[in-house]
Amino acid sequence: MLCHTAFDRAAQVARHWAGHGCPVVIHVDKRVKGKTVRKLMRDLADVPDVRFSSRHACEWGTWGLVAATQAAAGLMLREFPGVRHVYLASGSCLPLRPVSELVAYLDERPKTDFIESVTTEDVGWTVGGLNIERFTLRFPFSWRKNRRLFDGYVRLQRRLGFKRRIPPGLVPHLGSQWWCLTRQTLSAILEDPERESYERYFQRVWIPDESYFQTLVRQVSGNVESRSLTLSKFDFQGKPHIFYDDHLQLLRKSDCFVARKIWPQADKLYRAFLTEDPGAQAVAEPNPGKIDRLFAKAVERRTKGRAGLYMQSRFPNQDWENGMTAAPYSVFEGFAELFENFETWLGKVAGVRVHGHLFAPDRVRFSGGETVYNGSMGDSAMLRDYNPRSFLVNLIWNTRGERQCFQFGPADEQKISEFLSRDPHAQISVISGAWAVPLFHSNRNFSDIRREAALLQKIESQHLAVLRGLHVKARVRIWTLADFVENPMEPLQSIIDEIGPRAPRRLTEAPRMADLTGFGQFLQNLRNQGMQPVLMGDFPAGDDPRPGNTRRGRPYLVK
Repeated sequence: MLCHTAFDRAAQVARHWAGHGCPVVIHVDKRVKGKTVRKLMRDLADVPDVRFSSRHACEWGTWGLVAATQAAAGLMLREFPGVRHVYLASGSCLPLRPVSELVAYLDERPKTDFIESVTTEDVGWTVGGLNIERFTLRFPFSWRKNRRLFDGYVRLQRRLGFKRRIPPGLVPHLGSQWWCLTRQTLSAILEDPERESYERYFQRVWIPDESYFQTLVRQVSGNVESRSLTLSKFDFQGKPHIFYDDHLQLLRKSDCFVARKIWPQADKLYRAFLTEDPGAQAVAEPNPGKIDRLFAKAVERRTKGRAGLYMQSRFPNQDWENGMTAAPYSVFEGFAELFENFETWLGKVAGVRVHGHLFAPDRVRFSGGETVYNGSMGDSAMLRDYNPRSFLVNLIWNTRGERQCFQFGPADEQKISEFLSRDPHAQISVISGAWAVPLFHSNRNFSDIRREAALLQKIESQHLAVLRGLHVKARVRIWTLADFVENPMEPLQSIIDEIGPRAPRRLTEAPRMADLTGFGQFLQNLRNQGMQPVLMGDFPAGDDPRPGNTRRGRPYLVK
């Protein structure tokens, strides 16, 4: 047992092994304080078949782990001549099945070595880009303590074309650190005449505890089963999964003999498995593959998350989202400016939640004038603008199950524009140039109107360029104001059909359109003042004199 922490649990497990006829040799990391080691020794002093090996500093990825394993294994072979198989475990390992079942299993396979041993070409689990290079480069620096030196030295060796010579006859293999080897195989490795030269070589291999025994076993063993009897699962970053109390049934389902890593406070697991109960589960071949599907789902949930829900494990990484938002929503640009009481009408006809300008410069205009909305979202523009993307994502997540609609325009905060265009859940309907209607009805100085119209047109032109970009995934519809006014019912009907599951098949009532009498002359006045209004479409300077027409420049009402 290789131990470096949670010594109370290590003592409990060691007592369990020794109490069922399996002698135990414990190695304690040299960096552990002597007082702690002496207490562990006192706790196990009454157990006759427990020994403590010489200590080595065990830092992840370094030779110390191999040296510790060699010392403990050598002591095991010397002190207990009756041992036929040696099982390597850690202090966080826990037996999942009665010890008698493991003994019987190994008795049926007296000459079989259980160690994962795969050539570097066939390894698919390594993380960090180093397969064969871990055997051909030198790694004198700790990856955890001196990351910059480690990476810099690797780049330097690659640039210089440096390659170490692999000892003759060795074919590098990789595999799990946790194995179960026969006495004959382990003795052959530890007593190999070339051991000293092999050690010099592997001392500069990266993570030698996953390659030293895995490579040398191929030199001396004729019966290798390339698998570990220990259940050890890793996440997508190469970090081991930790098992907690609520994993009890999952661990039983695996039929494995031993599992790591067990959380030291998992009292339920230690009580359940450190009890000799042959009837607890049926005797079966260890099969960790039975639970691989659940681990794959866990990795997917961790890396992708739920659609539209941002989480710590993926939020800092751009484009890791599993759906940019949680549900479809609609954005209306220019509709509230062209139609009177458009928000009320849309909510009534389509049966959806309709907000005002959520990204207005002064405040968030929630539906019904609310100041606090679902999920305790406030109407503060400052908080919203700190991260507009997260604001919208949270709003859609907090209101999932009810379609959200909101108004947007060139006077609003524009940082959200690109996000809207890339979100497949967004349905964006634009009446370009409709922002000019409120200016037309305002009673302001015309020079001020011209300056504001020029600014709004510039902003909307940039926004429309984003909506027409190559990477747009939103459902985008764009009409000029002139084209929309010419026949408003058709686009309104298509929008309602898409967003309103409870909407009528055919619209019988439309919102009242703002009075556009004289709007064409208003645009001509802008031209006369030096501005060129282009986003409104082809509005004539005069009104159509024919009564009863659906026309530019007249109010529109369906009765």
